[in-house]
Amino acid sequence: MKTLVVFSHLRWDFVYQRPQHVVSRLAKRWHVVFVEEPVHDPGPSRVETLPVESGVTVLRFHTPVTAPGFHDDQLAELRPLLANALRTLGVGDYGVWFYTPMALPLLTELKPSLIVYDCMDELAAFRNPPRQLLQRESALLRIANVVFTGGPSLYRSKRGANDNVHCIPSAVDAAHFARGRDAREASPELAALPSPRLGFYGVVDERFDIDLLARCADLRPAWHFCIVGPVVKIDPALLPQRPNIQYQGQRPYRDLPAILAAWEVALLPFARNESTRFISPTKTLEYLAADKPVVSTPIADVVELYGTVVRTASEAEEFVGQCEAAMDEDREARGRRTDAARAIVAAASWDAAAARMEREIERALPKGLRPDVDMLFGEAVKTEREPAVAQCLVAGAGR
Repeated sequence: MKTLVVFSHLRWDFVYQRPQHVVSRLAKRWHVVFVEEPVHDPGPSRVETLPVESGVTVLRFHTPVTAPGFHDDQLAELRPLLANALRTLGVGDYGVWFYTPMALPLLTELKPSLIVYDCMDELAAFRNPPRQLLQRESALLRIANVVFTGGPSLYRSKRGANDNVHCIPSAVDAAHFARGRDAREASPELAALPSPRLGFYGVVDERFDIDLLARCADLRPAWHFCIVGPVVKIDPALLPQRPNIQYQGQRPYRDLPAILAAWEVALLPFARNESTRFISPTKTLEYLAADKPVVSTPIADVVELYGTVVRTASEAEEFVGQCEAAMDEDREARGRRTDAARAIVAAASWDAAAARMEREIERALPKGLRPDVDMLFGEAVKTEREPAVAQCLVAGAGR
């Protein structure tokens, strides 16, 4: 196997997170073709080929189809585009890697050596999921050679669906975020705000507790709350507007240590709902690598993995109380916390996580595809009308 073809619901140039960290490291072993969801474009269907970094090529499809993501209506356009792009890139022996089960119907036109599912989130729990998502994930779990999960909660949820599931929590580039320990590295824009400064960076969506943020800002009007990241799937007009809340939009990954360096406390103000039941926030380790005290709502994976060094609180009054306690730490308490946090960070590198994934792939390769997959590559499935043997992949077609 010389190539990994990766299907992702997240774009390469979106928030730099698990897919980019993992894929860029695996690209040292295999050439990676990173296939994004299509972009709506009224012109003829086409594909952009973007070499984004060493060993990684992004395929960005443009189609006139208005249906979002890897919707069934996109398939007729995507299949020939994908085949031509792989042929042009000289892709021969390859494996496929899924971040989204919605791309699974494209498998019927491919002949991989291996199928991998990196389940980084419970996508079906997010707002307005495609109705086919659960059925396609069920099929993907059944036929995948290897399944990785982004945290222990997801692992417990998925381990019964496949006999080769591995819990590989998200990790951290410790050297990158250690720069956030030095106040001299702080973003001038943020450092100009009065202290104390408390912050969150990441995607602001249905997982973010906007009511908690509003209440905390009201309880502590002298504190400044810095919210850094794109607003997705929620109406920006719903975000609480206060003099002491600053929304600063998405910033590049390279700027995150300077942002952290300006904060007294790093926040994980996640709502407690179905969309956060299985999350394992990557930013937790990044905050810890910068030696920041962290206050979070009681997210299961945060408590299980980092509960010894992260303060948790459910309601606003308790939340601001934990923030105050974090800022009031004496030198001895701060030293104990940072020593413990650094030990956790040292054991959670992206290099080690990607190396473990690589080892599991190498172990699975000699076994070949699972028997269920063999049916999908007969002549019968290579028609526009999907036959019964392929229904496990396209059940619930949205037409």
